[in-house]
Amino acid sequence: MEPPYAPLSESCAKALGDKVYEKRKLASQEIEKMVTEFNNKNNSAQIRKLIEVLSTDYATSRDANRRKGALIGLAAMGLGLGKDSGKYVQGLVPPIMTCLSDPDLRVRYFACESLYNVVKVARSAIIPFFPELFAALSRLVTDSDQMVKDGSELLDRLLKDIVTESSQTFNLEAFIPLLREHIYVKDAFARQYVISWISILNAVPDINMVNYLTEILDGLFVMLEDNTPEIQRMCETTISQFLKSIRNDSSSVRMEDTINTLITHAQSPNELIKSIAITWIREFVQIFGPNVLPYASGIFTAILPCLEYNVESKRSIKECAVSVNNSMMLLVSNKELKTKTVAKIDLRSIMDVLSQYLTHNSMHTKIAVLKWIHHLFTNFPNEMSEHASNLNNNLLLTLADNSDEVVLQSLSVLAEIVNSQDSRELNDFDKSHYRKFLLSLLNLFNEEKLILENRASLIIRKLCVLLNAEYIYRTFAEIIAEEPNLKFASTVVRLLNIILLTSTELFELRTSLRNISNEKSADLFQCLYKSWAHCPVSTLSLCLLAQSYQHVSHLVTLFADVEITLELLTELDKLVQLIESPIFAPLRLTLVSKANNCADAQYLAHALFGILMLLPQTEAFDTLRNRLQCVPNYWGHEPIDERNSLEYKSRIDFNALEQHFIKLQKAHREQRIVHRKRSVITPESN
Repeated sequence: MEPPYAPLSESCAKALGDKVYEKRKLASQEIEKMVTEFNNKNNSAQIRKLIEVLSTDYATSRDANRRKGALIGLAAMGLGLGKDSGKYVQGLVPPIMTCLSDPDLRVRYFACESLYNVVKVARSAIIPFFPELFAALSRLVTDSDQMVKDGSELLDRLLKDIVTESSQTFNLEAFIPLLREHIYVKDAFARQYVISWISILNAVPDINMVNYLTEILDGLFVMLEDNTPEIQRMCETTISQFLKSIRNDSSSVRMEDTINTLITHAQSPNELIKSIAITWIREFVQIFGPNVLPYASGIFTAILPCLEYNVESKRSIKECAVSVNNSMMLLVSNKELKTKTVAKIDLRSIMDVLSQYLTHNSMHTKIAVLKWIHHLFTNFPNEMSEHASNLNNNLLLTLADNSDEVVLQSLSVLAEIVNSQDSRELNDFDKSHYRKFLLSLLNLFNEEKLILENRASLIIRKLCVLLNAEYIYRTFAEIIAEEPNLKFASTVVRLLNIILLTSTELFELRTSLRNISNEKSADLFQCLYKSWAHCPVSTLSLCLLAQSYQHVSHLVTLFADVEITLELLTELDKLVQLIESPIFAPLRLTLVSKANNCADAQYLAHALFGILMLLPQTEAFDTLRNRLQCVPNYWGHEPIDERNSLEYKSRIDFNALEQHFIKLQKAHREQRIVHRKRSVITPESN
């Protein structure tokens, strides 16, 4: 009858389960010799029987010493079988794998040692067990016992060597899901373990890990959040290796999925993650060119907030974001690829993102957004037309920004929108888009007094450069003529008047108004006059500019019926200063001109004397009086023939304009009376 543990002898079986390690070791040596003999005789039945005994009677025993005996015995079998152990790995490995999770730390340690010995001789035959081995080792590297950790690390290094050697037979596709499952672990040791495997596999020439980058890239970025410097270093190095591989050969990367991962992590609050993600985006834009355009909205979401960074620690992130932004602009403006670009780019999603960042706190971000909107309208005017109406309100609000650069850029965009909406050349003034836009602008001035006070002058001057200055002034005048709020109307007129008289941008418009004998100029003058009449001094200024000196001399006499307020006297003071400025040099020369039989000179002198009589004896009074004292007195001896004046030659109905002025000033006077009554009544009603 065979011993109960055959082919083990009774003494060997007993020693194998002994609590003393040396006795178990002696038993294992006997097993090794026995297995060697069996193998030499090709007695596979006895070998399998011995594996069965160790697996069933020892490895699953409740006695920890017997489990340890099973482990040392199985290791001895592997050593005894040598290169033939690969034939029996299906029996040798599973019981050892089970013991890797044993509650007894000594059993776990001996399991690592046993498996190491089996793997060392089995080599590539162990590959089918790789998924189970990987999962088991990922637990062991986090073991509470240092000896178990050390044992698992030795086994891990051996396993990496074997996988590297057997790269052609290694089933990477089966391994990737397992890797993806373990890549989100939190434990630092487990993270190091996972990163090391990714790095090793990526370094093997026969394995193309870039094919599976989308499966693991997100997890690698997540690991970068780890506070352990070594993990950060390993992870950063591994990610850099992947990027280097993509630079060399981008054919394997799934750009669509990868760039979405990058966009997500580029928005991370972690500076390291953000920096690496944006660096990748920059490289992808360079490598894949127009193919990244469908993801433009996501890229903008990632880079636009980075443009505000000013601290030294974030400078590289900002520089990288600026580089991405510039490269994207070049892609969009590539004329050779314009047709393809329109097809690839999703303008709706892009405009949603740009509109969102239009209210960002950063000046640099807002400027970049405005430049992008301008760029899109320039390159895709037809496609962008549907977004114009939604943009106008947001763009108007940016005019209140503290930065002049933001305001100017916003005006460039608004002007481009207006131009793109109606690019046809019109002989007659029929610019409905101008009116709609300028009406919105005036409403903004009316609602936001700070914009009116601090930004309106800059806005109007810039618009006169970007758009047609005459159209701008005509449209403003037409809108103001219908404005029910007379006080606001007069405020805007003063503003428009001072810009007209002093701004270098309006030189051509001033030149046009000086020649009212021209039908077009006369029409412009009358259009402006109807609104300028809201403000008496502005009306005088306009008429002086247009060389309507006879009308000015009549208007001055009407000031007897105009309430002389401090505000009006201040305006007259400024008018005197303007008369002394280079802009009114032609006016001063008219005082000594004999042209038109001296008619214009005499009417002008009468007008200026009238203004002098309105002024109190201030510095402005002295300035104007001194000027008039220089006027020669060689006219006035003969009656003035009004037909010789420029005003008469213009064929403008100045009587009608005068009546309009009187009517409008009467309305102002009545409205002031109403307001004064209300200011008295209101406190009592409270």
